[in-house]
Amino acid sequence: MSTPDPASRMDPSGRYVVGAQLSAGVIGVYVLLLLLVIFLVPSSPVVPNPAIVWILAAIVAFFLLRYLSTAYWMDADHLSAFRLVGGRRVRLEEIRRIEYANLRDLSPTGFFGSWGYRGRMWSPVIETFDSVQTSSAGILIWAGAHPLFITPKDPDRFIRELSRRVRSWRGPLEIDHGAPADAGSASPPTPSA
Repeated sequence: MSTPDPASRMDPSGRYVVGAQLSAGVIGVYVLLLLLVIFLVPSSPVVPNPAIVWILAAIVAFFLLRYLSTAYWMDADHLSAFRLVGGRRVRLEEIRRIEYANLRDLSPTGFFGSWGYRGRMWSPVIETFDSVQTSSAGILIWAGAHPLFITPKDPDRFIRELSRRVRSWRGPLEIDHGAPADAGSASPPTPSA
């Protein structure tokens, strides 16, 4: 059995696997918070029970592991967005649109949406959507009842591979930033003079 080319991001079973964009700053904040909880909170007169310190430390460690575990993969039939305790799976044939998006532009309401089990958020721009992300710039995938926002490493390569797989199921999409220029890109052709 041959070893897959690491640049292709394909595993031996043909799944395209990629991690999420991770921020050293976010990881640093989680680690700093964990250290503060472990070393400073126990000496605080506000904390009556030492078990509270370990409960807080476990919660912070869980959210750090959840952040680090975020990953995405595609097989022949599905796109899966995964993170510890949560995620979403979408059938490729259900995908209608694939476009670049930014969480800031979607203006989601609710601080805890990305921390929740499904990451369900509400936006005044697109209404309800699921978010399995680690940063603000990513890809918005319109599929099923609710769009899915994800933030894979190398989003350009990921969107091209997703687009290729979806087009093999259903042909050209309404909006498809991963389509080749001659295969129906998202921008309409310019009229000739």
